[in-house]
Amino acid sequence: MDNFRSDTFGKLNAADYDAQHDPGTTDATVALIAGLVPAGGAVLELAIGTGRVALPLSQMGFAVSGIEASPEMVAKMRAKPGGDAIPTVIGDMADVDIEGMFDHIFLVFNTLFNLPSQEAQIRCFENVSKHLKPGGTFLIETFVPNFTGFTENQRVKTMQLEVDRLCIEAVTNDPVAQIFAFLRVHITADGMKLVPLPMRYAYPAEIDLMARLAGLRRKHRWGGWDKQDFTADSTFHVSVYEKPFS
Repeated sequence: MDNFRSDTFGKLNAADYDAQHDPGTTDATVALIAGLVPAGGAVLELAIGTGRVALPLSQMGFAVSGIEASPEMVAKMRAKPGGDAIPTVIGDMADVDIEGMFDHIFLVFNTLFNLPSQEAQIRCFENVSKHLKPGGTFLIETFVPNFTGFTENQRVKTMQLEVDRLCIEAVTNDPVAQIFAFLRVHITADGMKLVPLPMRYAYPAEIDLMARLAGLRRKHRWGGWDKQDFTADSTFHVSVYEKPFS
């Protein structure tokens, strides 16, 4: 997937993103993040997308800003009530600069893994640390790599099967580069749509090391948005890192 760039996901998915990518955890996500930030605090969302989490936080009185690689996704957010009031910089979250310092920065829905290499993910943590106030926090949500159903580093799965539509997901695993290469095939009466997505996955311990290299220390790790314990059976994790005062 050499032609997949930081803005490719938005070009392919912006039109129906909200309908096709609802994790069902938005209320719990907003509630947990709101509990981490001082009232009226400055919040930055990396990969703000269509504003699924940012808009409710803004409505709660937080000063929300965003970074997003896709102009198409930002246009969707700005078309929603209050979306045009959220300052958003277009660019790669690993490298783009943004004015100001923040009490809290967050990156949810596995989007850390959209960065294509370990080096880019490390730069993302460094960029976060640069823009966090001392005592500020950085929250990420990612899946725990799982290889159930894989044979010879590949898997095919039916994602949706209806009378008038079919979605099949094929994925290959490169265990050296730690990259899942996904391709979803959507077939409807209107035709076929191919949606690729490469993801450079990392295990929780590696993510902790990226944070340490950026001068951040882990404060919390939960196995879900309800703050349940993170265990060997957890399929994803919500981790919070803190920037020390000195």
